[in-house]
Amino acid sequence: MAITKKRRTTKVAAPKKEPVVRPERPGLRGWLGRGRGESFYVQQPDEWRGTTVQVCGLWPFAIGTGTPMVGVPLGRHIYTGATVCCDPISWFQRAKLISNPSVFVLGKPGLGKSTIIRRMATGLAGYGVMPLVLGDLKPDYVDLINAMGGQIITLGRGRGYLNVLDPGEAVEAAARLREEGFEKEAAQVMADAHGRRHTIVSALLTIIRQQPPTDREETILDRALKWLDENHDGVPVLGDLLRVIQVGPQEVREVALDRGIDERYKAITEHLEASLIGLVGGGRLGETFARPTTNPMRRDRPVVYDVSAIDDSDMDLQAATLLACWSAGFGTVNVANALADAGLEPRRHYFVILDELWRALRAGRGMVDRVDALTRLNRQRGVGMAMISHTMSDLLALPSEDDRMKAKGFVERSGMVICGGLPSAEMPQLTSAVPFSNAEQDLLIGWQDPPEWDPATGREAEPPGRGKFLVKVGGRPGIPVNVELTAVELQVSDTNKLWHDQSRVGRRSRRSLTEEVVA
Repeated sequence: MAITKKRRTTKVAAPKKEPVVRPERPGLRGWLGRGRGESFYVQQPDEWRGTTVQVCGLWPFAIGTGTPMVGVPLGRHIYTGATVCCDPISWFQRAKLISNPSVFVLGKPGLGKSTIIRRMATGLAGYGVMPLVLGDLKPDYVDLINAMGGQIITLGRGRGYLNVLDPGEAVEAAARLREEGFEKEAAQVMADAHGRRHTIVSALLTIIRQQPPTDREETILDRALKWLDENHDGVPVLGDLLRVIQVGPQEVREVALDRGIDERYKAITEHLEASLIGLVGGGRLGETFARPTTNPMRRDRPVVYDVSAIDDSDMDLQAATLLACWSAGFGTVNVANALADAGLEPRRHYFVILDELWRALRAGRGMVDRVDALTRLNRQRGVGMAMISHTMSDLLALPSEDDRMKAKGFVERSGMVICGGLPSAEMPQLTSAVPFSNAEQDLLIGWQDPPEWDPATGREAEPPGRGKFLVKVGGRPGIPVNVELTAVELQVSDTNKLWHDQSRVGRRSRRSLTEEVVA
């Protein structure tokens, strides 16, 4: 019998398993707890735009865009990155978002007011709308219009003249209308030309005197202009109007109520005669408006009136030139519309740009009425308008309460209001014309902050509000947009050329000086 030795075994305890420590994960609103970044609202996701073919596979995450996609692409929504399209003509005619094809732009200098209007003008030109810049003081639009193959009209002391009594193309258009049997339309064209000439002469007298002409003087001017149209050969100038009032034809004497007494007529017209002599004989306004027009405006191409040669210190001449350009421009638009209504020419749409509006309004008491009379166009005419100023204070810094309320009405009646950076003091005046929420006001105030100083380069950084604007339509929430220029636009949007030229001259001078020292 075999005896087997029982093998001795020992039990070894299995190693204890360490508990699995899973990394902590944030909740739906971030890391909870004090100082851990908890968010009390859900962040808005970024948006991308694509066609229905491209995004159909992303269902149910594809939604309609939150910003209008009709009109000129201005830039991207500041918060969502979505494309923002906007211009007064497209929003009025196609999208039906506004009831008046006009835009008023407000913002501090250097933040890009002219840039956003240039973007609109460029895009509208692609749609077949011709931009008309009726007075470029800096100049901001000359390079753009030149690149479009448009007409550049230069005005200034000794540089060009604009005859305010020139009816422009109205006489030729009226003759064409009569030949085609449109007698009523021809009469309307001539009546409009007469009214605009009368308005601009009264405006020039207002600038000279710092107060508007009297009712009697207005009537005398009206009758004298009609006498010139009936008895003068060719295009009259202000000197011809002065001679008519000095001679005093019977029709003019009758409205002057001289009672047949020559001394009484001279006394009545003495003040008016003296003011006209100032316009003709080289007073504060020089001879800019007293000579024949050097470069008549065309209606079939983009146009810019380059008045940058007029110094900023010559406020009266600047205001008078702007008004004269506006009068000539709107007269040309009316002629084009009259011919198109009669079927004699194709319909042309225009985008009229009125920059530095505040300069004309401050020229004298009653100028708001003159500007309003010059700029009123029927919205069915297919004419969009852009008015540009710095702040509401510019519009409300007028001596007369009536003028201040009418100037404020320019903003209230605009189809849309686009605001750049504005100081906090402007908010009460701005919100009285257009409603802005507290968040929108804070946004505008933040955009007007000064730029930071970069110690590495020794230069100022770009201002925080440059290129940023808030598009407001009535009481709707504003659309914040960031305008970024393309490489082509940068070539025609440089408003600091003189500084660049000065820098290049300085570099050349320093280089030549160094070469002389080395030699």
